[in-house]
Amino acid sequence: MSSDHENDPLETVRAQVEAEIPDDLDISRVTYEGPELVIYTETPRKFAERDGVIRKLANTVRKRITVRPAAGTQASPADAKPRILDLIPADAGITNLQFYPATGEVLIEAEKPGLVIGRRASTLREITQEVGWTPEVLRTPPMESSTVDNVRNFLMQERDERREFLERVGDQIHREPMHEPEWVRVTTLGCCREVGRASFILSTPETRVLIDCGDKPGAEGEVPYLQIPEANPIPDLDAVVLTHAHLDHSALLPLLFKYGYDGPVYTTQATRDLMGLLQLDYLDVAAKEGRTPPYESAMVREELKHTITVDYGDVTDIAPDIKLTFHNAGHILGSAVAHFHVGDGFHNIVFSGDVHYTDTRLFNGASNDFPRVESLIMESTYGRRNDYQTDQEDSERKLTELINDTYEQDGIVVIPAFAVGRSQELMLVLEEAMREDRLPTMPIYLDGMIREATAIHTAYPEFLRDGLRQRILHEDENPFLAEQFHQVDGGQEMREDIAGGEPCIILSTSGMVTGGPIMSWLELLGGDPKNTLIFVGYQAQGTLGRRIQSGRREIPFSDRGSRSEQLTLRFDVESVSGFSGHADRNGLENFVRTMNPRPERILCVHGDESSTDQLSSGLYQEFNIRTHAPRNMETFRFD
Repeated sequence: MSSDHENDPLETVRAQVEAEIPDDLDISRVTYEGPELVIYTETPRKFAERDGVIRKLANTVRKRITVRPAAGTQASPADAKPRILDLIPADAGITNLQFYPATGEVLIEAEKPGLVIGRRASTLREITQEVGWTPEVLRTPPMESSTVDNVRNFLMQERDERREFLERVGDQIHREPMHEPEWVRVTTLGCCREVGRASFILSTPETRVLIDCGDKPGAEGEVPYLQIPEANPIPDLDAVVLTHAHLDHSALLPLLFKYGYDGPVYTTQATRDLMGLLQLDYLDVAAKEGRTPPYESAMVREELKHTITVDYGDVTDIAPDIKLTFHNAGHILGSAVAHFHVGDGFHNIVFSGDVHYTDTRLFNGASNDFPRVESLIMESTYGRRNDYQTDQEDSERKLTELINDTYEQDGIVVIPAFAVGRSQELMLVLEEAMREDRLPTMPIYLDGMIREATAIHTAYPEFLRDGLRQRILHEDENPFLAEQFHQVDGGQEMREDIAGGEPCIILSTSGMVTGGPIMSWLELLGGDPKNTLIFVGYQAQGTLGRRIQSGRREIPFSDRGSRSEQLTLRFDVESVSGFSGHADRNGLENFVRTMNPRPERILCVHGDESSTDQLSSGLYQEFNIRTHAPRNMETFRFD
């Protein structure tokens, strides 16, 4: 092989590709777009006829491969459109067909993408054979979602700029490594002996990756320690990986772009959309409360432009010496356990993110099936010795009893809930209880971003539990479309009408009572003992939710930015555990117990001091594994 090939990894791959494929298939250009290898060809139709060639090639070069037509080799859009529509079954429900001549791709949005793809992608191959375009298929959400629409449209508009960005990232990922991976280090930038501001640096002699970058609920100004040497210079980070969209993991990610970061953010498709929704709301809430937001909405757009989405189970190169694989975390929509394979089998490290070990109504339980793991960074939210949540059936029974009792005394139930995860879980519980007459049918009002977050769930049914996925795909069975759900879209006037009306249930953000519309409901409903407030999610230290849950009944209340006054709560306050998106102590132990092989070392993070200490000592005693409960700004060397 010539010295040119040795100096240019892309030329080496091109030579491999040309040696592997039959002579009648043309290669006009080979490039990387992020982790993917893209082959442009003058003979797209012939490539489509020989689907086995690409699979064989992907195994040889060990990369994901996309084949695109070279410019001018495909039918004109006017000619291609009717031929594509002819190939796709009519009941696929196509809602959008867009052609992108620069990349030779045709975007097909459909209500039933499976029918567009066909058995073993047979229809996609037929489309390419017939018209020469490479189809990309997206699902039309069964519930209209402005977030999904906005994100998709924005990424379409930025397609050319994104392609340049992806090629640049591809060059970075596939560069020749300068160093051997003699060590791996993890530095804690937040979320140690506390819940909130999750953020870690994973570094090797070659690469630095930031995992998560969140805020701390109820603690204004406590942000990850991004200023420490291990995190800097921020513009030189190789990659950012986001485990899920909750703000204690994602809120401050756009800040990185303000500081000059220009690289990729790896996450799942659902997390990308939810993260945009939650971050924009985070800015909105800050502005309403008279605080200066840490970044502007332009930085959220910048972050979206830099996302590279990864499916569960796909092994993805993110640096010359690191491969990333996401696995289902069972926590919220799109949440992932992140597995990093460093070097050629040198070290394997897993960041659990937030996990729920058992199946819930919404999700299959967390996956912990990794080929190898030497080190595990593990959440410990419910890590204390007696942190056992009640069984889900018992929790549902208790919830329906509390609602029935409140209904019988003509009261209203208000449940502070996270827009993402808990709300959808509760919607499923309430819809079924009313359908089965365990609860009287009454209006269920969704306040804050809950309806929009629910629409995003229906856009990505592949992330949901198997049976639920099927129900969502059949419109007449979609539980989220039940007629008792109503969006609170009439502002304060509508809230006052609801509060003065018939018994009903209100799900409102924020889940920890740190702001948002729940504050209005406290004011409107808190003074009447007939009403009930039910906590169903974790209330972090320092939040108003935790104070109310602990018995506080006089709470400070500012009347729309004017002077602050006290509000006396007279309604009943209850807590129902078992709806949390986090594994309890038992689930955390089982997550480790059923790992095969088990890790050699575990760092217990994302829990208050007693949770991380007790989980750390419990895992050590149970499994004889080295464990630590680190502090913020510590560095651990693994080799």
